[in-house]
Amino acid sequence: MTTKITPFTKFHQSMGAHMEPFAGYLMPIEYAGITAEHMQVREKLGVFDVSHMGEFWVKGPKAFSFIQRVTTNDVAALWDGKVQYSCFPNGQGGIVDDLLVYRVNQETYLLVVNAANIEKDWNWCVKNATEMGLEIGKELYNASDEIAQLAIQGPLALKAMQKLTKDNVVDMEYYTFKKIPFAGIKEVIFATTGYTGSGGCEIYCANEDAEVLWNAVMEAGQEFGIKPIGLGARDTLRLEMGYNLYGHDIDDETSPIEASLAWITKFVEGNDFIDRPLLEKQKADKTERSLRGFIMKERGIPRQHYPIVNAAGEVIGEVTSGNQSPILQAGIGMGYVKAPYTKIGTEIFIQVRNRNLKAEITKTPFIQPS
Repeated sequence: MTTKITPFTKFHQSMGAHMEPFAGYLMPIEYAGITAEHMQVREKLGVFDVSHMGEFWVKGPKAFSFIQRVTTNDVAALWDGKVQYSCFPNGQGGIVDDLLVYRVNQETYLLVVNAANIEKDWNWCVKNATEMGLEIGKELYNASDEIAQLAIQGPLALKAMQKLTKDNVVDMEYYTFKKIPFAGIKEVIFATTGYTGSGGCEIYCANEDAEVLWNAVMEAGQEFGIKPIGLGARDTLRLEMGYNLYGHDIDDETSPIEASLAWITKFVEGNDFIDRPLLEKQKADKTERSLRGFIMKERGIPRQHYPIVNAAGEVIGEVTSGNQSPILQAGIGMGYVKAPYTKIGTEIFIQVRNRNLKAEITKTPFIQPS
């Protein structure tokens, strides 16, 4: 299988990025080092190439009904220019993927899905859209290969990006978007979204405008100290915020209720999404396990699949994500644990190389968003 490149690949290579295949694309993993890049985003601003993400347009008179059916959140709560975090339930209590829903208007939506799941998500959407009578290729359209995307994240990001447009972006509400002229490009989608918890934006443009966008963003950010950031720091940044990563913390075998995503699973009138009765029952009856954050109380770095045990050494769960937090200078992680051990403050142990190291169930995010 051929590894794809993004319109920004040549810039990463010229800047000395360590490149590796990721989700079918050749992507920058790190430049100056993960910790340095992590702190760059927390303290200033950094730019991520996220062109590997998938984008599906849903249009027409059935668009609203379709998205309301295939996602767990309440699409009726959206307004023009609002973004919503949601997930696709898989018909068996699990999650096909998590995604962002952008409402342009009542009959036009953009779904942004994870890179590794583009084909799976597309097939799932096509199956359900066909059953609902949407025209594939017109009312449901896969634009993933036509769109480039940069995420400019950090407390100085919006201030720097304001230099490139006459539209007010510094005062935009969190999780909103505009279609605006930007950096000499006729139109981009400018969204105050991101996966870092440090503020900023994500900018979508046509592939042919990508080079102009990169050069303008880097030039505008120069006075603020902008630097390119790799996927390694993207992972540590999202982990400090307790954000789920598909394939680690959520997948086809985990339900949104187990994954502490009840807040995007809206059992409101008119929201007849796939798996609603099953998930409603789970919420009422409680689940046997739940996804929780934890912080290490002994020196050690938790990793995916490490066993979580109790004081007696009995396995009570498994780590789904873990790493060293550059901000807290301690190991942090997330994992599914059995019901009796889910309460905040509960002592647990992470099995690291056959040693049971003390940890404690804690609230997420692990740090306060900036």
